[in-house]
Amino acid sequence: MKNKVVLITGASSGIGKSTAEAFAAKGAHVVLAARRKDELDSLVASIKAGGGKASAIKTDVSITKDVQGMVAYTIDTYGRLDYAINNAGIEGELAPITELPEDVWDSVMNINLKGVFLCMKYQAKAMIKGGHSGAIVNVGSVNSFLGFPSGAAYVTSKHGLVGLTTSVSAELAPQGIRVNLVCPGITKTPMHDRLRDVVGDDLYDKGLLPTVHLQRAGRPEEMANAIVFLCSDQASYITGSTLTVDGGLTLTM
Repeated sequence: MKNKVVLITGASSGIGKSTAEAFAAKGAHVVLAARRKDELDSLVASIKAGGGKASAIKTDVSITKDVQGMVAYTIDTYGRLDYAINNAGIEGELAPITELPEDVWDSVMNINLKGVFLCMKYQAKAMIKGGHSGAIVNVGSVNSFLGFPSGAAYVTSKHGLVGLTTSVSAELAPQGIRVNLVCPGITKTPMHDRLRDVVGDDLYDKGLLPTVHLQRAGRPEEMANAIVFLCSDQASYITGSTLTVDGGLTLTM
């Protein structure tokens, strides 16, 4: 992947941060995008200190102009776009459907689903214009197939990524662009920490973790490895697929 160009949203922490580090370690030029610029700048400095190449742009994926600017910045900086990782997402407020505020629903959909639509729209345009093959990986969740009480907005947004990914894969495959979905299970990220706070230590340790075959939460770098694989030549015949990286969690549900 030396000198390939990868654009990663939601890159300021968690899975996005680990994915940026993994691509940089393989010699790729990394463009980091998120709403928290200070954290992006810190990661850029860290990658450069390790001999990698990275730059960052503050981006809200729910805003068309931000997404257009993010892709344009990538092309202006490195001249091409080879891989795009659409990882930005929020869980929103968890509430029963009878109590779920409309603005929370809209916010989750705008970032988790509309944001991926906008990103793929402009990423694909750039890849097609560049006239070379590419790969797009969207980041879903085990909740792309599993629902849970009070999670209507989050679960719906992640379910939607399955249909969005498979449809766009069918469109872009003739152009040489592969599109896949990675669905992480319980993973040690800031979102994971908030989940543990919500369910409580006792329910988390005795009710949730035992449903995972490996009996532990995943690490962000394990999710990053799956994402990098789907962009690599080793995955050249994989498109429109969902790779579930969950330690066996969904097999027990």
